[in-house]
Parts: sequence; C-alpha cells; structure tokens
Amino acid sequence: MPYTDEQKRQHIAEIQRYLQYISERGGDIPQMVSNGIYDSNTENAVREFQRRYGLDVTGEVNGDTWDEIVRVYRSYLETEPEPLDIFPSGKYICKNGDSGELVYVIQVLLKELSRRYDNMPDVAVNGEFTDDTASAVREFQQKTGLPQNGGVNCETWNMLVKSI
Repeated sequence: MPYTDEQKRQHIAEIQRYLQYISERGGDIPQMVSNGIYDSNTENAVREFQRRYGLDVTGEVNGDTWDEIVRVYRSYLETEPEPLDIFPSGKYICKNGDSGELVYVIQVLLKELSRRYDNMPDVAVNGEFTDDTASAVREFQQKTGLPQNGGVNCETWNMLVKSI
C-alpha cells in the first residue's frame, strides 16, 4: 500500500508534537506549531535536536532521529512535571501587538479552554498577539468577571492558569 499524503502529514504532525513537547521541557530546540507541514521551522527544530543529541545534523528525520526523538519524548513523560513561572512581573501587561513565547503560552491556554468549553473562542497559536487573541482574552475576562481590556496582566494570567 503506498504512503499517502495524509499519512505523511500525520507523521509530520506527530514528530512536531514530540519536538514541541521536548522543546517545552528541555529548551534549546526552537518551538513550532504542529501543522503537518515540514516547513523551515520544523527543519530548524530537527537540526537543533540532532545537534543537541549527537546525531548527524541533516534537518531530516531518518530512522535514528525518529527513534531518538521518541526516546527523549518518552523520557520526559516519565518525569514529574516542572512548575513554569514565566509571567514577567505583577505589573506587566501582555497586549495586542506583542509577540514571543509568553504570547504563545497564552494562546495555548486559550486554545485549551476552547477545546474544553464550547463557549470559548478558538485562537491561532502563533506567538503573535493579534486582534483575535485580544478578543478571546476579553471574552475570557468577561466570563470570569475580570476587567475586559483584552490584555493579559497578572490577574488574567493567574485566572487562565487556574482555569485549565
């Protein structure tokens, strides 16, 4: 049976999820979104993984790379979760126009809420605080009784974390 394009996308998305999980726990591997497309972000993450784990640095996932990614992924599953203290300060506000890891994490939290609750909007997870992200934050703030400014301050952050 031939290897279909859909199977290829599923395998790429799987390896992206593993690398994302490893990146979140072990650092040094660029973060990416699992989308089933072997793009330059995926290739860079694979290269960094290969470099970090002593494999031939090709940017391609061969059998040895696949096996090592799965081994490292599973090793993280067997450990206790680490607490993550990433919100910059009590006075910081993450808002429309911001970008980076903190925005990415906020979007992941919002996306998880949309998966759990039908009345929460879905957001793109791309690390860019867009109008859609601000709108989802405002809706979350409204539902949780917080001031509805569309920005994530310490109070909104803490409520997001507690809601997951």
